[in-house]
Amino acid sequence: DNLTMCAARKENHMKLAVSGKGGVGKTTFSSLLARTLSDQGKKVLAIDADPDANLAAALGIADADKVTPIAEMKELIFERTGAQPGTIGGFFKLNPKVDDIPDTLSVRLDNIKLMRLGSVKKGGAGCLCPESTLLKALVTHVVLGRNEVVIMDMEAGIEHLGRATAQAVDKLIVVVAPGSRSSATAEHIRRLAAEIRLDHVAVVGNKIRSPKDEEFLRKHLPDFEFLGFLPYDDTLIEADLSGTAPYDTATTAKQVVAGIIDKL
Repeated sequence: DNLTMCAARKENHMKLAVSGKGGVGKTTFSSLLARTLSDQGKKVLAIDADPDANLAAALGIADADKVTPIAEMKELIFERTGAQPGTIGGFFKLNPKVDDIPDTLSVRLDNIKLMRLGSVKKGGAGCLCPESTLLKALVTHVVLGRNEVVIMDMEAGIEHLGRATAQAVDKLIVVVAPGSRSSATAEHIRRLAAEIRLDHVAVVGNKIRSPKDEEFLRKHLPDFEFLGFLPYDDTLIEADLSGTAPYDTATTAKQVVAGIIDKL
């Protein structure tokens, strides 16, 4: 029936943003999420929107360090905006063409396409420049116009999202580890989300060593929705040290992530 068709279509087109304090395992979680969905037959567009993260390596993409961030593609930025990167002021297109970028400038692994956004070097907060204009337009297109699952690995904030895209994000997932600073970051991210009316915020606990760690997070984040808890796992630490993708290890976190996808 129509409801079943709508539910299936929504499942295939989920738009998810993942955020959290540095070091909590946000990129590891994002990679497990993307690889699990890919193995389930879903088409996934993975967006590395955190300049300090390396989602490509976590996914297991070969030559991950050679994936060029969009913000560093000077010729592309000039072609699409009409202005040289690094310039502030002057005239450039505020609605550059971006709909072809995910298909032509992504790298692929199984059912996953990956793009790195990169960072914009700008002189002042909120200033307009060609790079930021292109990235904003690209994120808007990815969230509003793509017919695949989108997973955005973001820094401890949501600066690439705006009011135009926030309503189309199905869930903002904040990854937290046991500790007061991680919990405070979750509260901060939710306040930022509320400013752009992004109300669908949930939490995933990571690096859980015992039931006490889970209790700590539930106590300090009492009014958050918890999607699941990933165990502290030496296998994942060893994988990170050896450059192995988390999904290619025997970690029990994969079963937890599969359960989280069922909830989503």
